[in-house]
Amino acid sequence: MRQSSIHHTSKGFEFMTSDGDFLLQFAGRLQFRFASPDDQNPVTFDDFTDQNTRLFKINRARLKIGGHAYKPWLKYYFEYELAQSNLLDFRIMIEKWRWLNFKFGQWKVEFTRERFISSGEQQMVDRSLINRAFTLDRQQGLTLYGNLAGEGIANFNYWVAILTGSGRGATSNDDSKLMYFGRVQWNFLGREVPFEGGDLELSQRPAASLAIAAVTNTSPYTRFSQSGGGSLEGYEGGLPGQYTVNQFQIETAFNFKGFSWASEFHRKYIVNNPTNVTTDLGGYYFQAGYFMHELLDFWPEKLEVASRYAQYRPDLSIIENQQNEFAVAFNYFFVGHKNKLTVELTRFEFRDKSLTQDDETRIRVQYDVSF
Repeated sequence: MRQSSIHHTSKGFEFMTSDGDFLLQFAGRLQFRFASPDDQNPVTFDDFTDQNTRLFKINRARLKIGGHAYKPWLKYYFEYELAQSNLLDFRIMIEKWRWLNFKFGQWKVEFTRERFISSGEQQMVDRSLINRAFTLDRQQGLTLYGNLAGEGIANFNYWVAILTGSGRGATSNDDSKLMYFGRVQWNFLGREVPFEGGDLELSQRPAASLAIAAVTNTSPYTRFSQSGGGSLEGYEGGLPGQYTVNQFQIETAFNFKGFSWASEFHRKYIVNNPTNVTTDLGGYYFQAGYFMHELLDFWPEKLEVASRYAQYRPDLSIIENQQNEFAVAFNYFFVGHKNKLTVELTRFEFRDKSLTQDDETRIRVQYDVSF
């Protein structure tokens, strides 16, 4: 009969058998938010007319269960969103070798750093303006991944995946075509940049990465979210196999002594197969943060300041059409990302060749706690 132990770590409460063959991790996370004049990023010009809808809300309420079974390298993970009754993640991972791992089930595809980082470990209150148009979000399928840990600059991560391409919760595919995804990440200083916002560890050795990722998919969908497959504006009511979407992104990240940097440059090509019309979309963001106590003794040690600029262009052939985001945030980390308070101020500007410019300034305050 196996004996077990119980203790608490950064991954929640852990129950482990004495031989180490079985591990159960159980954690919860709550995210409370105040926003004024509204919370969601504007999508169309009509969103700017819906003012004075300030609110308090439970933005996320997550239950997480993970661990390993039979062998330490046979891992599992489930994540459920209680506030919206969504099963987000359910996956099995075979991680016996550092250079070759396998994962199957449903999870957030590692297409972009911004989306792959947990919402509880973001540097800002939430992801940027461009996330909605370019994320693959959660998909179902199989991936191979690993780290080729060469010395110095010869350090790479890779991901290669075959996915259904119908989004979270899909139980079928609309045609015989699948989604194909690949990502290569070069850790050219010999160390990986963690998938979390900021440099909370005040790294004494610099870490940097340069990544490129690409995906192709044919489906009725032109965007994905936690709700599953959806449509960008102007592509509503997609039919099976109507849209072929090819997209790629180039990404950078850097951490050193409390300073953090991240950026992404995106291109997306949407082909309407019945008409053979292609639309070219583009977007990018730059984001940086710093623990000012590294320079100023009077600055609180646990207080970080961060900023972001993002731009989205829904059709690169129309120069006048663009959406801009300017944001600054202050994070106070009571216990790292597990217990933090964020105050963020954001300015949005929308421009359209046929409409006048519109803009909005928003303030959000968020408290995030994990246990």
